[in-house]
Amino acid sequence: FRSMKTITEGKAMRMLKPVHPGHFLRSEVIEAHHLSVTEAAKVLRVSRPTLSSLLNAKADLSGDMALRFEKAFGVDMETLMRMQNSYDITQTRSRAKDIRVQRYQPRPAA
Repeated sequence: FRSMKTITEGKAMRMLKPVHPGHFLRSEVIEAHHLSVTEAAKVLRVSRPTLSSLLNAKADLSGDMALRFEKAFGVDMETLMRMQNSYDITQTRSRAKDIRVQRYQPRPAA
């Protein structure tokens, strides 16, 4: 993992800049097993472009792909999906100022 420092923000601990699961899978699985993307795609039974998009963080990790990595390489599917979720949350929070929604205030009862 890259920098995984945590900070306390009010009630929850948040990870700063979580790594995209594709980067993790490239370094910790594909490269660790000395596989090419083409070879790994064959093991996973997916197309090379599909795997390449994930490994280059151009596509999100799907549940199906996480399960394929678990079955083929023993990487826990839940861990991979939590990585994707943390990455997605961080990406969305970084755009929070662009999402213009105000807190709902119910009208007082008449």
